[in-house]
Amino acid sequence: MNKKKILSKVLRYVLPLYLFTLLPLSASAQKFALIDMEYILRNVPANEQLNQVSKKWQAEVEALNTEASTMYKNYQNEVVFLSQEQKKKKQEAIVAKEKQASDLKRKYFGPEGELFKKRTSLITPIQDEIYNAVKDIADQRGYSLVIDRSSNSAGIIYGSPKVDISNEVLQKLGYSNQ
Repeated sequence: MNKKKILSKVLRYVLPLYLFTLLPLSASAQKFALIDMEYILRNVPANEQLNQVSKKWQAEVEALNTEASTMYKNYQNEVVFLSQEQKKKKQEAIVAKEKQASDLKRKYFGPEGELFKKRTSLITPIQDEIYNAVKDIADQRGYSLVIDRSSNSAGIIYGSPKVDISNEVLQKLGYSNQ
């Protein structure tokens, strides 16, 4: 019986105190949302342009490598019949072709290469558009924070699909998810 009195007093005094202190905290809780930047960028047409250009340039580099390889195989087959001067010329031609392929690869795919420049020119404006779309959606829905779930540094262990606004961002940009 003594336990019932204690429980009754606890419920009478502590429960209202609990409700009055914690209810305002939950009412002022910040809202947040998630986006998947990689998903959004995969569904933007500029990404397809980059892939096509990259494949085209890769084919050019591979063609030069194949040509150098063919030259080397032919050289191996003919080496017995060639004079020293002819051997030297063929070797120099093979080395030159390999260098040409290497230079072309560096030109297209190097750190300051054409692909990097193309990506910057295509993706930077889109990233600005994405930022503005995310900001508009966040303002409309009252989100205090929008986190990129695809970022390695975000540290998200779980993100409910209910708070993922990636498709809305794509719609706001005028793209449909594919």
